[in-house]
Amino acid sequence: MQASIICPRLLYKAEKQNQYSRSLSKTNKSIEDYCAKMQPGLCTSLSECLHSCGCPVNKLVIVKGCVVIRRSRGQSGPGKYASIQLYSSTEIDSRTQKGKLSEKAYLRDGKKVKENGSRVTRYRVEFQVEREFGTPGALLINNQHKREFFLKSVKLQISRDQFVHFDCHSWVYPSSKTKSSRLFFSNKTYLPNGTPEALRELRKEELRSLRGNGRGERKEWERIYDYDYYNDLASPDKGPEHSRPVLGGSRQYPYPRRGRTGRARSAQDPRTESRPDVISLDIYVPPDERFSPKKMSEFISKSVQAVVHFLIPEAKSLFQESKSFQSFDEIFEMFGKSRNNDHVVDASTVEKLKTVVPKLLFGHIVNETRKEKPTKFPLPQIIAASDVAWKEDEEFAREMLAGLNPVVIKGLEKFPLESNYGKKSSIQAWHIEKNLDGLSIEQAMGERRLFILDHYDYLMPFMDRILSQGTCMYASRTLLFLRNDETLKPVAIELSLPYPKSEEQIPQLSMFRNGTHYGDEEAINWVYLPSAKGTVERALWQLAKAHVVANDSAYHQLISHWLNTHTVVEPFIIATRRQLSQMHPIQRLLEPHFKDTMHINALARSAVLNSEGALEKSLSPGKFSMELTSALYKDWRFDQQGLPADLLKRGMAVEDPGEASGVRLLFADYPYAADGLEIWCAIRDWVSDYCGLHYATDAAVVADTEIQSWWTEIRYIGHGDKSGERWWYQLDSVADLAATLTTLIWVASALHASVNFGQYAYAGFPPNRPSACRKLVPVEGTPEFAEFLGDPDRYFLETLPERTAATLGVALVEILSTHMSEEVYLGRRGRGSSWEWTDNPEVVLALEKFGENLGRIQERISERNIDPKLKNRRGPAKIPYTLLYPDTTSSAGGITGKGIPNSVSI
Repeated sequence: MQASIICPRLLYKAEKQNQYSRSLSKTNKSIEDYCAKMQPGLCTSLSECLHSCGCPVNKLVIVKGCVVIRRSRGQSGPGKYASIQLYSSTEIDSRTQKGKLSEKAYLRDGKKVKENGSRVTRYRVEFQVEREFGTPGALLINNQHKREFFLKSVKLQISRDQFVHFDCHSWVYPSSKTKSSRLFFSNKTYLPNGTPEALRELRKEELRSLRGNGRGERKEWERIYDYDYYNDLASPDKGPEHSRPVLGGSRQYPYPRRGRTGRARSAQDPRTESRPDVISLDIYVPPDERFSPKKMSEFISKSVQAVVHFLIPEAKSLFQESKSFQSFDEIFEMFGKSRNNDHVVDASTVEKLKTVVPKLLFGHIVNETRKEKPTKFPLPQIIAASDVAWKEDEEFAREMLAGLNPVVIKGLEKFPLESNYGKKSSIQAWHIEKNLDGLSIEQAMGERRLFILDHYDYLMPFMDRILSQGTCMYASRTLLFLRNDETLKPVAIELSLPYPKSEEQIPQLSMFRNGTHYGDEEAINWVYLPSAKGTVERALWQLAKAHVVANDSAYHQLISHWLNTHTVVEPFIIATRRQLSQMHPIQRLLEPHFKDTMHINALARSAVLNSEGALEKSLSPGKFSMELTSALYKDWRFDQQGLPADLLKRGMAVEDPGEASGVRLLFADYPYAADGLEIWCAIRDWVSDYCGLHYATDAAVVADTEIQSWWTEIRYIGHGDKSGERWWYQLDSVADLAATLTTLIWVASALHASVNFGQYAYAGFPPNRPSACRKLVPVEGTPEFAEFLGDPDRYFLETLPERTAATLGVALVEILSTHMSEEVYLGRRGRGSSWEWTDNPEVVLALEKFGENLGRIQERISERNIDPKLKNRRGPAKIPYTLLYPDTTSSAGGITGKGIPNSVSI
């Protein structure tokens, strides 16, 4: 049956008599009923009304629209309970000084379809506006339904060949909760001083509504962006062992800001925000920052799968007395396609998880363990081609260039080594010269062929407290030599401990009374050198490498990954929402690079970074882990986060104006840097093109009040503990703005991809990348050394984390390394047609150019990966370097080890 249409003649008459709106407010009957009262008979065709009735049709225009709403499983759409009004962008209402506002139009004729793989409902909507209404530039949507819905887009046809797009992608909550309607602007962008007069006040109102007042606990439906310190990691009400310092807002503990939730304060420590009694996934983030229902469902499913993978070996361990792996075969047994039912997951094993996994996951885990054949962990790449390649020195060194933490290695600038506070290293020239392929130290230094992996200076101030936990940990320095084939050879490892002041401080004090060591009254050092296979010295060298990797694992998770991507980006997101209108071109540019970041950060604070959470339990720094990130944030500089600047700082490249990136690598076979510089240049060119289309002069950047407020808020609030630094860009030119945005997009996309999605490939096999060590390297003359001589392999396995902790760590990196199916990759917008997010054809062409550039980079990466001269591209483990492979054509989810998502989304 065709829907009835209100006759424009009746609407016109009602308007003249000033009865239409008053009558609607007094009755719950439909508009059709009201019109029927005034004159019997409703038109069944809009065109019939317009062309056959005698009303003044020249005053009315019909605007047709299509509204796309994402369907939620088991829930009805809003339908007639949702209405839309249009704001003109060209005609001003003299009473409100805003654009003219249309009457309400209701959604109707919902049709369920699939759009780009998503289940959606498309509704029709028709507006009747005066001919002089002008071009719609904004809309108000009111939700009278009892549930929220996700509005994807609205498309209006205002003439035969003219359309207006609204790229919404936002939750619309019931007005009974929000007490207001939602405002959306069309996909046409304006700088503040170019905003049409009809939209200026709406632009200001939108931003004011997002800032809140900094008071009260945030409710699920509130779109409020405000700042807070990291004061939600501790649980002092559970006891003093759960107390942790507040990060941010002090000289002692500087830190970026997070999104405010406003939860009640702890009873024991009013500086600390209270936490739920059980781990929860239900933590406030503004609605538009949350995972979609599809992604949340997939995230839960992948998490359940990973936990069940953990439970299988954990169940088997119940039949063993030792907490350690008994053999390498036992570790290999964790991986494969299926498991025989020789060990099932019993109820007591599952019950252990109640206190360490969110309640929402627990029920799913119970159901999964009841399946007949639970699966093993997938096979990590590090042992896919060879069971023993991970032991090779070349692979150990190669992973510093092409592994999951290739951002720490530095060129050696001074020898002998000396700490930042003047303490000499114990590594002497005679230790390493025999491994420099005939060169002297001076020659190797002169040719810039010596490098260092340095985990000494930042750790030593923490070592006494870390060791007081019973942790077996050193501060380490590893020296490496660049061979003629551009592979790296480790030539010395120095492991250091602070000089013990009592037996209680370091139980292994006997180590200091025996064996060969160096140092002074503040620190004692052991130097280990590579040795021939099959020797005692080789087994000790292998243990020393394990301790180096444990240092590097902690630095990777806490600094390279968490601090330098997740944490530092969040203040940019908050400032963007608070200071840049939906209409601002820079807001539109950055939108895909902020997807899901605040939500994954909130989940991390809730279940991973919290006191006695997953990271504290698995990493060597333990309860001091987050405090360590604060100490390293003191050295953070935004202007050094771009790849060229970072390579120069680390002495891995030199300035070269002839190169597209402005720098030249010291050696070409540095996979992370070689691929990364190409990605960096592609991002830079895209951003420069985009900025050039919106800012004709440097003066336009200075005159942009929103972009200047955005930058001021980032500097003085979001990263307020660094506000006094002189290295901040002035943001007084197009070049400054482009450099800022290029760096931000690089960090959120490529940098995060490079340090995140290789975790399972390398850390999925605990012996290759232990997260911590349980034993120190034994010293000759001690009982530990005698134990080591009896069975070096067993001693190595007992040095690794306990079986349960190691297996749980594998489960965690399995989740973190997984691409979700909704992932949107660099160079794409992920929302169908490019015209949905912009009406500017030049911008569309620039984005297409960016995508084509990434496609060419992808081809060159594939070519480099099969070049036999570039040995670091695959290494002894035969793992091609694809962590910066853009993956412009595939959207496959899972553990792929390739693809650069636009944002920090996992």
